[in-house]
This record gives sequence, C-alpha cells and structure tokens, in this order.
Amino acid sequence: MEGSKVGSFENGSTSEGRPPNPATYWRCYGRADGVPASPCKKTLVRHASLQMRAKGSDVTVELGVEEEKYESKFIPIVRSGAWADIGSRSKMEDVYVCVDDFMHDYGLKSFTDGPSAFYGVFDGHGGKHAADFACSNLPKFIFEDEDFPSDIERVISSAFLQTDTAFQEACTLDATLASGTTALTALLVGRLLVVANAGDCRAVLCRRGKAIEMSRDHKPICSKEIKRVEACGGSVYDGYLNGQLNVTRALGDWHMEGLKSRDGGPLSAEPELKTLKLTEEDEFLIIGCDGIWDVFRSQNAVDFARRRLQEHNDPATCSKDIVDEALKRKSGDNLAAVVVCFQQQPPPNLIAPRSRVQRSFSAEGLRELQSFLDDLKT
Repeated sequence: MEGSKVGSFENGSTSEGRPPNPATYWRCYGRADGVPASPCKKTLVRHASLQMRAKGSDVTVELGVEEEKYESKFIPIVRSGAWADIGSRSKMEDVYVCVDDFMHDYGLKSFTDGPSAFYGVFDGHGGKHAADFACSNLPKFIFEDEDFPSDIERVISSAFLQTDTAFQEACTLDATLASGTTALTALLVGRLLVVANAGDCRAVLCRRGKAIEMSRDHKPICSKEIKRVEACGGSVYDGYLNGQLNVTRALGDWHMEGLKSRDGGPLSAEPELKTLKLTEEDEFLIIGCDGIWDVFRSQNAVDFARRRLQEHNDPATCSKDIVDEALKRKSGDNLAAVVVCFQQQPPPNLIAPRSRVQRSFSAEGLRELQSFLDDLKT
C-alpha cells in the first residue's frame, strides 16, 4: 500500500455467467448445479427501528476518499466477468452477482452519464441460504432507498444491516435457513467506486500495475477487530470469534449462541466502506472470496490478472484464469472471482525507467587508459 492515496488496510499484503435482470428478480450465480436462486418479491418491508439505526450516528462508515490533484475527465468503460468453482469442498456456498448497468436492468431513472454498475461476492458458511438471501435482497435495499444515490455510503451501510435483520426474520419462519455469509459489494456510479465489506472477501484495484486494497479482511487476528469484539463483550479464542467463527463480521449466523442480538454483539453485519474516484491509471478491479486470497497475495493477484488481460483482454476468461490458478495452488475452499475492467484496451506494458548510474575514473585509471591507447598507436 506504499504510496497509495486511499489509505491502508491490514490484509498482510503490500500491496459464466451473464448479468442478472433485476427488473424481474435478482439472480445469483455460483450454484454447483448452475440453477439460479429462487425469485424474490420486489417490495420489502422496512422496520422503523432499522431505519432509525441506519440513519443515526451509531452507524460508523469508514471512508477512504481519494484527494485528486486535478479534475480528471476520465469516464470508465465497464466490462466484467466472473467465475466460480466448488473446489475441494463437498458443497458450493459461494455466490456472485454482476450487473454492468443497474439503471437499465433495474428500471431506475438515469442520473449519471457514466457507468452504473454493481458487483458482489457472498461466501456462505453453514449452508448457502444466507448467501443466496443476501445476493437477492441486498441490492434491492440499496436501489429502493429514497436516499440513493444522493447518500450512497449511508444507503449501502443501511442495506447491509437491513439484509441481516430481514434474514433473521426469515429464519424465525424457517429454521432450516439458519446459516451465515460474508459479503463484499462494489458499486460504480460514474467515476465513483464504493466498496463495502463485511467479512474476509477482498477487493483489489489495479492502478497502473500497483495493487490498491479496497477492503480489509475481518479476521479474528486483526488488531482493530479484536478491540471491537472485546468492546462488544466477545472474545477471540484460538483464532476464532468466541471460539466459533473465523470471521468477525458477517450477515446471518443468528442461530449461533452469543454472537448476535438486536442490540448488537461481537459478530457485526456493519460493513466497512472505502470510496475513491477512478482515474486514467485505474485498470481493473478483482473481487474474490477468501479461497482466492488464501493462495494469492494482493499484488500477486494483480500481476497475474494483468498478464492474462494483456494476452486476451477478456475479464470473464481472466476470472476463470484466477480460479483455475487458485485450484493449482491447492486452495482448500470454494472459489469465486469477479474481474471488472475500466478500459477498452488491455493493460499497457510498463517500462521501468533506466537508473542513472554515475561512474568516474580515478587519475591513476585515466593514466593507465591513456597508456593503453598510446600502446595501440605504436
């Protein structure tokens, strides 16, 4: 993260599907059998208590807004692709969603001349119900909010919390749904990129070959998360939250003892957000579940994806390349990756400037050289 203008996160690093049609329903991808999730109703009831919490000061949004030295006229040209694989697991619990134009697909009134795109990766645990539910409903809470897009950060944070509470209510009606999921979303409106994360999925931006981490892994080993967990009455035992989970933020998991309540708890569904404006130097974004990052460091993934895009310039193929490489590196988890390109052209070759090395001869060396030249004349 050295030299980055958008802050730094603690990830221990320096550094096929077609889009769904939300006008009918949100389809979520990543099922092992290739069947999309069940359709959901378009109207969702919002509870006053939830809206009060979302609009109040108790919702903390961490921003990393880039300060630009000049006003860029860059307009991203969005192309995306995704791939998922069950890996070595017996069940597939990863889900992803790609929407390159949510205003068109979701029937919203146009409010920007630039792109309007939405992407997400949801890594389920203890079952896939929470991942499917979040994938289907979280985007709806965002786009149906009356404050969208005027207050994007608050709307996204609210959508995570509302999705979490709505899933709890669904589980009270059907106990078989009990499960949990991490969630990472990336929303692009014009040049503004907003990444929200709750869990250990990760988003990494490639800026002229340099990896810029757009999220922090919410692991029990993270010092900031340990402080938050302990302040909420939880603990980290043997690397696990309350000895039960290896993440400290997630949606769902209401069935697990001592992790969540209506008043809060050590397991939080509140996302951390990071926001920046894209420039001409920003080439693509990689979003992946933790199975990807178990075997890739952020800069390593950017280098790998950049080489592949230089070869074929296809984000869908690049996503598959990343997943296939993770399998070769013996990742032991389900795998899901999304690649979003911001340029039409493939990433350019980077030519490292030659270092200027000053060399000098000593007086004795010059005499020896002159003597050698004189000998050549004789």
